[in-house]
Amino acid sequence: MTGQPKYRRILLKASGEALMGDQHFGIDVSVVDRIASDIAEARKLGVEVGVVIGGGNIFRGVAVASKGGDRVTGDHMGMLATVINSLALRTSLIKIGVDAVVLSAIAMPELCESFSQRQATAYMNAGKVVIFAGGTGNPFFTTDSAAALRAAEIGADALFKGTQVDGVYSADPKKDPTATRFEHITHKEVISRGLAIMDTAAIALARENHIPIIVYSIHEQGGLGQILRGGGRCTVVSDE
Repeated sequence: MTGQPKYRRILLKASGEALMGDQHFGIDVSVVDRIASDIAEARKLGVEVGVVIGGGNIFRGVAVASKGGDRVTGDHMGMLATVINSLALRTSLIKIGVDAVVLSAIAMPELCESFSQRQATAYMNAGKVVIFAGGTGNPFFTTDSAAALRAAEIGADALFKGTQVDGVYSADPKKDPTATRFEHITHKEVISRGLAIMDTAAIALARENHIPIIVYSIHEQGGLGQILRGGGRCTVVSDE
């Protein structure tokens, strides 16, 4: 492994479910603190970090739609959940001395600043961790799509997908013991095989902008830093 980080600027997509820890709902502060420490380690390596967090630990818009409710309203509620999670992560980062700012795709100036590509880039150039809240600001788009979009907008060298498993598998390893893990796979193969690591729109957007997706376990403390140093356990999704 080398001492130099493998990427200069990254976008970290963290699942909202990961923030629950062992709880069934809400935010486990100790988990948020651990994720914050991993981000702090990346910053010490000289890596610029943007973050998108899902809202599934609090609310899922598709759950409303599946029970006959209005999908648009449900998605708006889900966007609010991502703002809550983003504010929690900012609190944990500031607590350990990492300068962080939340930019929301939905205007709520009393809580956080509104997103603009220009402002986001300026903050990242200044060394701040930028947390992107509110998804894309539009219904019918997932936070995975928001992560791919923000990664493209800030010129990220890679999109890190922090998930429940340590890479991309041929099937769900928790359900299928014969599932095999990939060290490398292309964006096209992920889509054609129907591997559910991110939604198709997110994969396609990353592919079009030549952004590799690094899938790793967000539960592995220090895992982000290990991968940035050229080691660690992960799957690289790229067309190279």
